Amino acid sequence: MGQLTLFDTEEFYEFPKDLLEYKENFLSREEADRLKDHLFKTAPWEQRTQKMYDKTVITPRLTAWYGNDKKSYESADNNTSSTNPWTPELLALKERIEQEFGCRFNGVLLNLYRDQNDSVAWHRDKESRYGKRPVIASISLGQTRNFDFRKKDHHQSKYSLPLPNGSLLIMKGDLQENWEHRIAKSTIPMKERINLTFRMIRES
Repeated sequence: MGQLTLFDTEEFYEFPKDLLEYKENFLSREEADRLKDHLFKTAPWEQRTQKMYDKTVITPRLTAWYGNDKKSYESADNNTSSTNPWTPELLALKERIEQEFGCRFNGVLLNLYRDQNDSVAWHRDKESRYGKRPVIASISLGQTRNFDFRKKDHHQSKYSLPLPNGSLLIMKGDLQENWEHRIAKSTIPMKERINLTFRMIRES
């Protein structure tokens, strides 16, 4: 798998900027550590199930959903998460991203990767409730994990971007149409990582 970089060099692949924006130090280390510790202790974490082929399996991570009233989160496997009201910390972070990047969100999905065994499989956030060409802002807290990309119809084209503590990745444009992404399990011991993905849920 190739190493993804946003810098224009001949040695690395440069991801199209109309699909991706990246800011490594969007949050300071102190801000990120404080928010991670707060969410780890206070978020109403739950472990969901999903169907894989003919089996129902437990997802290898914990999740929590916060958002505006009645903006429940339904995953691609038709699991629905109850909506928790915005906390002051999450609302302030949402507004900060909106002001800097000119986008709007009404919910945030939190994923807790407890160690190297937690993961999320290859997928696209392409459900109809996100609308066409959705913008998703992803904040990483805690352990650095690799965020892998591959072409939907050309799986040999794979790239990986390490997402460190306090980094911000914005996915936009046709990314969800043409690319899949994942957080893979690791053979190296990993500490906790919390990922926040801010989204706009459309009216059904």
